[in-house]
Amino acid sequence: MTPAKPRPPAAFRLGSDDVLISHDRNGHLPAVQEGRTTVVIEPEPEPPAELPPRPAVRRRNLWKPLLGLSLVGLVGLEIGLSVDRLIEDLSGRASWLGWLGGALAAVGAGALVALTVDEIGAMSRMRRIDRLRAEAEAAAAADDGRAARRIVADLRRLYADRPETARARGLLAEASRDIVDGRDLLVLAERDLIGPIELQAKAAIFDSARRVTLMTAISPRALVDILFVLYETIRLLRRLSGLYGGRPGTLQFLKLTGRVLAQLGITGGMALGDGLAQQILGQGIVGRLSARLGEGVVNGLLTARFGLAAIDLIRPLPRLKLDKPSLTDVLGELTKIGQDKGKDRGKGEPG
Repeated sequence: MTPAKPRPPAAFRLGSDDVLISHDRNGHLPAVQEGRTTVVIEPEPEPPAELPPRPAVRRRNLWKPLLGLSLVGLVGLEIGLSVDRLIEDLSGRASWLGWLGGALAAVGAGALVALTVDEIGAMSRMRRIDRLRAEAEAAAAADDGRAARRIVADLRRLYADRPETARARGLLAEASRDIVDGRDLLVLAERDLIGPIELQAKAAIFDSARRVTLMTAISPRALVDILFVLYETIRLLRRLSGLYGGRPGTLQFLKLTGRVLAQLGITGGMALGDGLAQQILGQGIVGRLSARLGEGVVNGLLTARFGLAAIDLIRPLPRLKLDKPSLTDVLGELTKIGQDKGKDRGKGEPG
């Protein structure tokens, strides 16, 4: 069908008999009458009853960063002047002492620069993982294939230096060309790339909880228990961060620890939660273990709970299909250790 040619512009009088004026309010055009010009008068849109509130513009406060920079600068100048006075005093006593002091100051300055660069790199890595997790959550919710492919490419670059992920990265490169749905691609990335890493994370959590359980069972003093649990918690968090690609520095490690503790506070604190304490008591596990072994099991579970809370904050993808690790599995393994220790102790006692 040949499209109709547009009518050229023409002038007409509204009051003429050749002009038909229509006040149609339903959106329907009137029938065209031959020889007459039809003018449709559309109703004016009704103004909204209430204008939506304008979003509040958050003004950026520049005084806090300036205050921090000024304080850091003053402290740095004070440290520099103190080192300079020390080197001058050492030079006054003996020239070789001045050279030694200058060399130590240069080594310290170089180490400080290296630590600063390392902290900046750690901040960049942690922000990259947080950004990936947020973008992946949004892409999975919207089933955005283009965004999912970009996230998968970032994940492949993130684990490019891990030889054990080579096969998964190759499969994801092929799947990115074949799979159209964004959520399906991210589910595949979670299963093939993050899944094996999560198995290693579960093993690290169980090993840490087992060490805490055994150390608490044989430790003679409570102070030793506290120090070992603190050491093992720090060690576990660094291990998990390295597995998922974060590798935080000192400042980022402290920030991550605060986030994990806040997450534990939101989800129920350091208590066992999820009815686990009732499960322990209901199954009579505490009654089958000695007091020290029962205390060790509880400390091990608290360590495991800290590790499980950390996983959700340091993994680069949200949890889509993989089951979340639970304390029940850790509980079963720890109670096996306690029962084996109790049997060994019973065999060693004279009949």
